[in-house]
Amino acid sequence: MKTPVSILIAVKNEERNLVRCLDAVADWAEEIVVVDSGSEDRTVEIAERYGCRVLQFDYQGGWPKKRQWAIETHDWRNDWILILDADEILDDPIRDEIAEAITNDAYDGYWLKFQIFFLGRQLKHGGTELYKLFLFRRGKGRYEKRIEDQDKSMADMEVHEHVVVEGNVGRLRRPIRHENFNSLDRYILKHNEYSNWEAKVFWDGGDGEVEPKLFGNQSQRRRWLKRAFLKVPGSPAIRFLYHYVLHFGFLDGKSGLIYSLFKGVQLFHIKAKLYEKRAVRDGKIPGREE
Repeated sequence: MKTPVSILIAVKNEERNLVRCLDAVADWAEEIVVVDSGSEDRTVEIAERYGCRVLQFDYQGGWPKKRQWAIETHDWRNDWILILDADEILDDPIRDEIAEAITNDAYDGYWLKFQIFFLGRQLKHGGTELYKLFLFRRGKGRYEKRIEDQDKSMADMEVHEHVVVEGNVGRLRRPIRHENFNSLDRYILKHNEYSNWEAKVFWDGGDGEVEPKLFGNQSQRRRWLKRAFLKVPGSPAIRFLYHYVLHFGFLDGKSGLIYSLFKGVQLFHIKAKLYEKRAVRDGKIPGREE
C-alpha cells in the first residue's frame, strides 16, 4: 500500500531533474501534485507520465505565490503534505521515517534534513547542513507572508519564506538528497531573482512571522545573520570566508570553493541592489522600472 501523504512539487523547466525525483516517490506516495508555471520543456509531459496531477500557476505578482496558492486551492487527498523541489530525492531511509512519523498524533509538522550535492559532489563541510519545515498536517501549515507588494521580476515560488505550523513540530533524522542537474547559467539566473526579492524585503522591512533570532532555530538564526551581515562592510567577503575557511568548505574541493564563492556573490548582489535603491531615493540616479 502507498503511504498516505500528498507531495507538492513546484516546477518550471525541470525536465533534467524531475525524473529522478518522481522515480523515488511515484510508487510510494498516494498523491503527487506538480505545480507548473508554463514550462517550455518536457516537464509537464514527464509529470503526466508518472500519473501526477498537474496544476498551472500564472504569477502576476503579489501574494500568494506558487506553493501557498496550491496549498490553498487544491483539494488535498491526504492529511499530510510533503513539499519537495524537483531536485530533491527521497531514498528508502527517509521514506520509511516519514511513513512512521505521520502516524504520530503528537506532532503537526516535521523539520526535514537536506543533504546538499553541488557540481557532482556531496558538500560535507562549509556549513551547508540545511533543515526545512516541509512536512506538515493539512490545515496546520502555511507560508509566512514577508511582503505582499512583489513584482514579476522576483521568484514566483517561495524560496526564503518559511512554513509556519500551528502545533507541535518534530525533527526527522534521515536526509533528503538535494542535487540539481541544471546548468550554472540557470543557477545564476534563479539567484538573480532571489536577490531582487531579498533586496526588496530588506528595503521594505518585511520580516514575516519567523522572527530573526541569533539563538533561535535554524530558520531564525539564518534570517538574523543575513540581516546583520547586510549592514557589515565587506560582508560578501566575510560570508565567503565563513563557508570556505571557518566551516572548512575547502575540504570539499573545487565544488566547495565555487559554492562558497556563490554565497558571497549572492550577498554582494543584494547589497548592490540596496545601494541602487538608496541612490534612486536620494536623487543621485533617475528612477527605473523594477
